[in-house]
Amino acid sequence: MAFAGILEKVGGTGRFQVLHVTLLCTPILMMASYNLLQNFVANVPPHFCRAPKNSSVSHLGPQEALLLTVPLDSEGKPSKCQRYSTPQWHLLARNNTPTETGGAVSSTLDPLSTELQGCEEGWEYNMNEMSSTIISEWDLVCDSRSLKQMGQSIYMGGVLVGAVVFGGLADKFGRRILLMLSYLLMAVSGTCAAFSPSFQLFCFFRFLCGMGLSGQALNSLSLILEWIPTHVRTVVGTGAGYFYTVGQLILAGMAYFIRDWRWLTLAVSIPYFIAFLYSWWLLESARWLVLNGKSEQAVKNLRYVALFNGRRAEGDKINVEVLQESMKKEISCSQGTYSALDLLRTPAMRTITISLCVVWFTTSFAYYGLSMDLQKFGVDIYLIQVIFGAVDIPAKVIMTVSMSKIGRRVSQSAAIILSGIMILANLLVPYEKQVLRTTLAVLGKGCSAASFNCCYLYTGELFPTIIRQNGMGWVSMMARLGAMVAPLILILGDVVSWLPGLIYGGIPILAGGIALFLPETLGMPLPDTIQDAEERSLAQKSSKSLKKGDIVLKEANNSLLKETI
Repeated sequence: MAFAGILEKVGGTGRFQVLHVTLLCTPILMMASYNLLQNFVANVPPHFCRAPKNSSVSHLGPQEALLLTVPLDSEGKPSKCQRYSTPQWHLLARNNTPTETGGAVSSTLDPLSTELQGCEEGWEYNMNEMSSTIISEWDLVCDSRSLKQMGQSIYMGGVLVGAVVFGGLADKFGRRILLMLSYLLMAVSGTCAAFSPSFQLFCFFRFLCGMGLSGQALNSLSLILEWIPTHVRTVVGTGAGYFYTVGQLILAGMAYFIRDWRWLTLAVSIPYFIAFLYSWWLLESARWLVLNGKSEQAVKNLRYVALFNGRRAEGDKINVEVLQESMKKEISCSQGTYSALDLLRTPAMRTITISLCVVWFTTSFAYYGLSMDLQKFGVDIYLIQVIFGAVDIPAKVIMTVSMSKIGRRVSQSAAIILSGIMILANLLVPYEKQVLRTTLAVLGKGCSAASFNCCYLYTGELFPTIIRQNGMGWVSMMARLGAMVAPLILILGDVVSWLPGLIYGGIPILAGGIALFLPETLGMPLPDTIQDAEERSLAQKSSKSLKKGDIVLKEANNSLLKETI
């Protein structure tokens, strides 16, 4: 009887598991708010140069002052980054606009110099969607407009660093303590970001937020998977993904009612203080405790679970000797020190690690390429956020059914390929057809979300327990690298307009093919050791070889029968 059998004896799907999973999933609601917060706090409002101080246009209305001081760009709209050096009164006369006295300015007035200059006195902002953003507060426009993307890249850099740091530390010190630290880090750094007096400090605290988010994502998933039995992993893993989906809808609602970026940032940070307080109740993974020489604590945890689930008698039968005898193989194979190098040391682990790195990079690359600049769709940002969040619901339902019926491997591959096809299809649609373009983008985002949903569950099932957090850390790092690279691809659009779309769509299709090299995990127990992962891979290869052999033998028999006849 392995650990899965012991877990069933103490109540594999009892009250403890329900409460444990619920408490772990609730903070996931706010993960979407952290990841997609930039869509609102860094929303770029319409802006133009402020009129020169002490100018003679101060007595005019806003529209007249704008006409006199700001030139039109190539699209016939007021320029965002230039103004006239002096008011152009002849433009007012040309439009027969009444002056303050009620008469029209004579069209015979000689125009003044049309020399242009930058926005020396700053900018005026049209704050219809947000009352305050980091863009309007720190003037991140014109020559400083790239700082917006830099802020998001710095945040994703924190997520990347956090994936490496928290992934490795969790395998050494445990999932629970690192999860608690992640909650505290997100709460404190998010609050500090909300009160940042400068953009530099804002980026620093957002970097720390990103690190904390990685720790939360990695350790929440591991604690969920390692406390539930095999037959409910798909449903529970998908349910955890729905918390992220609902979080996207919550973000749209919060941003709609909280229009100031500081209060919005604070609102998504405070819940993590609550999560930190109740996380003291969470139990460390008994599986991890046994494999790290802490069997006594594992027995205490299992007995507590049995008591909570109303199976005290079964729990009392568990002791250190029973636990160690049940996991004798796993314990013997887990002796020694493991590092990230073990992810590439054996053939099966190399295939799994490299393939998953490609899958995670690509899924994140496509997902954030579509999700992080909602203004480009020309639709109300609150509405498009709701649509982008809502599409995850049917996408994940389909993915759940597919993972349960078809299997993880094919489902993962199909989701990535379909997202690439949707993005490529957008290249064929004229820019003027915004509804069709938005529809294809939403479908592509839905496929990427379904791929993410499969990624988290599938990856947890592929990596063995002794290096699961190391593996999760590395693939998560690749995902954040994809999120960092995605905005940079847009720069290529200045050279060739269709090139970004080709890259966004082409890479997922290639990655979908690579995903087919992964082994299937449907209905299989979690591997505890590297040897378990190798044996599973060899067993599946042998099974495929036997099936091919049967097909060849059958064809040969049919051929021989035809010749005999």
